[in-house]
Formats: sequence, C-alpha cells, structure tokens
Amino acid sequence: MDREKCTRYADELQKFVMDHTSDVLKQPRSFIRYPFIDPGSVYDGNVWDWDTYWSVYGFLNLADRYDDGETKDLLIEHAKGNIHNFMDHQLEDGYIPMMIEVADWPEPYLNMKHKEGVLMNMHKPFLCSQIVLISEYINDYSWCERYFDNLEKYFECYDRNYYFEHCGLYVWCDDIMIGMDNDPATFGRPKFSTANIFLNSFLCVELEAMEKICGVFGREDRTGHYREKREKLVEAIQRECWDPRDRFFYSADVDIRTRKFDWFHEGLGVFWKTLPIKVRVWSGFIPMYAKIATEEQAAEMVKHIFDEATFNSDYGVTTLAKDEKMFDLSVTNNPSNWLGPIWLIANYVVFRGLMNYGYRKEAELMYERTVKLLGTDLEKTGSLHEYYNPFTGEPIMNGGFINWNILALNMRDELDGKEPMAQWRGIK
Repeated sequence: MDREKCTRYADELQKFVMDHTSDVLKQPRSFIRYPFIDPGSVYDGNVWDWDTYWSVYGFLNLADRYDDGETKDLLIEHAKGNIHNFMDHQLEDGYIPMMIEVADWPEPYLNMKHKEGVLMNMHKPFLCSQIVLISEYINDYSWCERYFDNLEKYFECYDRNYYFEHCGLYVWCDDIMIGMDNDPATFGRPKFSTANIFLNSFLCVELEAMEKICGVFGREDRTGHYREKREKLVEAIQRECWDPRDRFFYSADVDIRTRKFDWFHEGLGVFWKTLPIKVRVWSGFIPMYAKIATEEQAAEMVKHIFDEATFNSDYGVTTLAKDEKMFDLSVTNNPSNWLGPIWLIANYVVFRGLMNYGYRKEAELMYERTVKLLGTDLEKTGSLHEYYNPFTGEPIMNGGFINWNILALNMRDELDGKEPMAQWRGIK
C-alpha cells in the first residue's frame, strides 16, 4: 500500500477513535462502583481483564492529542477505575474475576460460583501490567499503594490453584473466558490439563510488572521473590514449550503421569513432564512480545509469521495456522472465533515482538496490513469490527468494537520513534 494511502487511513482511524472515545467510557452501574472502560459493541457495560489493559494501552497513547481539556483526565480516571473495580471484587483467598458484568445479582457471577466451591479461571495476568501502565503515564504510583497486599494475594491464588510444580508452568482451569475463547490447545480439553503458552508468556510480563511495583514501594524483600519466579517460569517455558524440531512455541499438556493398574507399568514409567500440544496458534509468537525468546528462536518465528501456508495474511497474522484441521471462519460470539480470523490484538503483539528483536521491515509490513484492514472497514461500513476474514479483509462480526483496534495507531507511532506504552520494560 502506498505511503499516502497508509497515512490517510491512519488519520481517519485516529479521528474515528477520538470521536468515539466517550462511547466506551462508562459510569458506575449496578455493583460496578467506579468508572470503567468497556470494549464497545455487544460488550457494553462489562469490565474485562485483558481488554481493559489494551484499551488503556491504546487510549493513553492518544491522550495528549485531545484538545478539549477534559478527555485526558477522563481516560486516566476510567483507567484507574478499571483497577478499582477489580480490586473491589477480590475475594478473601485472592481470587479476582476475569469479568465484571452488569446484572441483577449482588456480585459478579464468577465470584458467586467461586464462593460455591466451583474453581474457575481468574483475572488474566494483566492486572499489575495495567497498574504500571497507568502509573508510569501519570508518573505517580501513590493511587494504588493500598493494593500492594491485594496483589500479593492475587499471585498466591495463582500459585495455589493454577501452578503445576512438577513442570513449573501455570494452567487454565478450563476453557471459560481464556481470552482466546476456542484456542484448540485448551478449548474442549479436560480441566487443569493445559499449560497454555498465552497464559505463561503473559505471566512473565505480569511478574516483571510486580517486580517493578515492589521496587517503587521500597519492598526490596519482595522484588527478588518475583524476579526469581519470573526467571524460573522463563526456564520452564523454554524447557517445556519450545519445540526444537518445529521451531515453535507450543502449549503443553500437563496431565502426564504413569497410570498404573495392578502390576502393569511397573517398569519404565512416564519420565517426561509435559507433552506438547502441537497446534500452531498465534500465541506461539507471544514469547517475542514478552522478550523471553532467544535471538535464534525469534529468527525462526519470523519465518512462521510470514509463511504463506500457515500464518501469513494480507491483513496481518491468522490466529490459527491455515493448514490446521481446526481452521474455521465461522461467525460466532460465544465462544468468539480465534480459529483463523484476524484479530487486531494478535497483529499488535506480533508487531511488538518483531520490533523487540529488530525486525523493523517486517513490523512495517504488519502495520501497513493492519491499517489497510481497518481503513477499508471504516470506508465501507463507517465502523470497526471485532474480527476479520484473513482472505478478503471483510469484517466477520460485532460492529462498533473499538478496544484493541486502537493499537494500529500505537504501531504507527512506535514506527515513527515514539516510545511504546510499555517502555518501563526497556523496549524500544
């Protein structure tokens, strides 16, 4: 795409996002007691974990460009409100729900089930990351200091319920609200069986954020604790998730043990700790975003990203390799479809990973493809959508979705030399 058209699409996208910012800035309602940001479209009135993080990531990048003198302050207030709302519903054992919805019941549904003894997935590892994102932007951490003990309990809950010590990885409880709803590595599989590369890679970033928070509040006694946890997790990911033959990061099956019956299997038992779930999902690229891949691994991953037979698309990266048997473009909302459609969050994470390892040309191509996709959608429909057809660029469903679609503008600004919003991680 020529430079002039690329610039025009980016300008139109920025204008659209800024004109519709108020659409996703929501006031307290029901048992949601603080202002918050929702993704737009069919998700009106819901506070989501990783969605709020990426919305804040995109909006704060634009915050200084609003000229009304009020929107920037509103964005900061609502960003803080995301955190306040989740902390407001943290349970005694540290559990925090993944989503807080407007409903007639007295508290979030996930909390009610948890209190009944039904263990479910908890807040994805973006809580500390969002706290640091906001605090670094406003150059002030004092607003969240009261939550330090809550954050410790949050990690303790992760360790107590989702950590498998024998392999050093964390697992999803089930396939409910895992972010990538129907990721074949987890979707439909037994409970507590999948150490998903998505979960473990983003947990590395989350532990890095908690280490930062400990340092800010002078808790040197805890800084080393979280640094060591992250280092051990990186080692486990490298050991259990990197496949040297396929040169790809896979999720891992942790339900591995010698299943003895009577006198059978008394000889050599199962000595491997996990079994790779060899389905190529876009989440295999997250280690580049998290900066836990080696330079050699990153070089191999770039080949996968632009492989015509697998992930390459004129509109970014497919969320599932095209040659996987589960590849499917069905219109579905519950679960949302991550079996191949283009999702802008995948495009951005891959873009940032490419930038992290010095693949600027490839990152530029990812940006051009992304802005073409959204710019064309705006021209044709006057709106943005949640996910797209990787062959035609046509929107699949949920018009009015804003959320991480904003990240196309982060790509533009980062290519122009602006520091990424996660600059505290030392990425340039």
